Amino acid sequence: MGTTYCVGRISSAGRVIAMGKAPGTLRVALSQLNQTVGDLAGNVARMAADLARAEDAAADVVVFPELAVTGYPPEDLVLKPQFVKDNMRALADLARTTAGKRCWALVGFVEARDNRLHNALALCGNGEVMAVYRKQLLPNYAVFDEQRYFAPGPAQTNGSASGILTIAGARVGVSVCEDIWSGDGPVQAQAKAGAQVILNVNGSPYHDGKHTDREEMLSARARAARAAVVYVNQVGGQDELVFEGSSVVLDATGRVACRLRSFEQDFEVVDIDITDGTVAPSRVEPFAEDLDRMHTALVTGTRDYVRKNGFTDVVIGLSGGIDSSIVAAIAVDALGADHVHGVAMPSRYSSQGSLDDAAALAERLGIDHRVVSIEPSFSAYLAMLEPSFAGRDADLTEENLQSRCRGTTLMALSNKFGWMVLTTGNKSEMAVGYFTIYGDSAGGYAVIKDVLKTQVFALSRRVNERAGREIIPQSVIDKPPSAELRPDQRDDQSLPPYEDLDPILRHYVDGDRTVPEIVAMGHPEDVVRRICRLVDVNEYKRRQCAPGVRVSEKAFGKDRRMPITNGYR
Repeated sequence: MGTTYCVGRISSAGRVIAMGKAPGTLRVALSQLNQTVGDLAGNVARMAADLARAEDAAADVVVFPELAVTGYPPEDLVLKPQFVKDNMRALADLARTTAGKRCWALVGFVEARDNRLHNALALCGNGEVMAVYRKQLLPNYAVFDEQRYFAPGPAQTNGSASGILTIAGARVGVSVCEDIWSGDGPVQAQAKAGAQVILNVNGSPYHDGKHTDREEMLSARARAARAAVVYVNQVGGQDELVFEGSSVVLDATGRVACRLRSFEQDFEVVDIDITDGTVAPSRVEPFAEDLDRMHTALVTGTRDYVRKNGFTDVVIGLSGGIDSSIVAAIAVDALGADHVHGVAMPSRYSSQGSLDDAAALAERLGIDHRVVSIEPSFSAYLAMLEPSFAGRDADLTEENLQSRCRGTTLMALSNKFGWMVLTTGNKSEMAVGYFTIYGDSAGGYAVIKDVLKTQVFALSRRVNERAGREIIPQSVIDKPPSAELRPDQRDDQSLPPYEDLDPILRHYVDGDRTVPEIVAMGHPEDVVRRICRLVDVNEYKRRQCAPGVRVSEKAFGKDRRMPITNGYR
């Protein structure tokens, strides 16, 4: 975890020695943590450690992410009364650590009050909870279901704007995530009531391009409030979601005065002048390019899903194609080469070129590579089913059998060695059902399930660019995609070219456009109708697939929830 202090010096023992702050200044510590949902003791321990660091830096208050006690999002855990009681005990444990400290803590937790639950913030100091703020605006769109669990907090308390606290002599407006997204919401009310600094805590998940939208919004809120805004976001992976961190402080003019790292735990202390909203000079971490951010999101989501669920190693079916190649490269970045195992599983239709490409990739990544032919099991299935299939030509059935032989092989290795299986299907294939249920879809985590095929190619080229050498063989990038389940098979025999397919999928899946609307954009009607029907009829297959990293605004799973039985076309 990287740390930079703009307000202190480091002793020879590595301890922070705080420097004095100017009068009229609020010193705020930003604690950008990677919490684990349900790990109450571990979450509190991480916060207690950063509270101690904030105390060493003479901070007035340390700000933690949204629902930092429980981890975010806790989902149906909050429907368990004992879990809610345990989370409140954990909050009390953390509050006790503030005894004897000058630094207070702003902590997210689940509050049970009057037979209702609240997404709440506790201001802890002097060994106890001093005040509580309850989130007012509860998002109920995209991946958010907060109205399922929580009741909104009041807009006013004792006749004044809710959420204004006094910290070290400053009037501070506190709020939770969605509260700041509304231009006429709680933050604006706090500013009108005299808030001098705005502290906002978050569990804001990543999707491509969100970081720029978020900072534009925060800049507008700071200017409207005429106050500095401190925005603390959590970091790390939680099932399908990845939180990027990128916590930020903006001065009263809307200028970014401090930004923490993306996709890493981080910590910073800033001084804010409460009279004019200026912020003392601090570090502003740069944003990486969008493609690199997506790659890092995939790495982060994979690492945290594997490790937080108690696994150390993963196994991947290496076909010699581009999808399994990029998944293997991401897995190595996430877990290290020693923890990644690649398995080539040739059948009678596998080309020597693909086997060579898989071996070359494994060598360049430095991962364990083994070859397990599925021909014996495939032949056994054909012999077993021959009496039932008599008189019928080979078709998709035999193709799917090969994929299921491979899925069974990977799951056997998983059972024997305790490796998690990473599946390799991309969003384009997931959308149109171009995968085998109980075959190549079998596994524990689907790394690129929200990455379109054209993006897979772009990510693969970028992997090589960043390495300055060929990690993913150029032959893999150049050759036409193929499942190699029948002689001379290519993807474009069953699907339009991905350059044509992916824009249609963006409109239909991500944009919720109808067929006529997409046709009006210039796409051929017969192609659009065919593709959209494939998306619709394969909903039942997607429901049975492994979770995977969300990187777009609308991913299959938590985002897009279409009925399986559906007569609307």
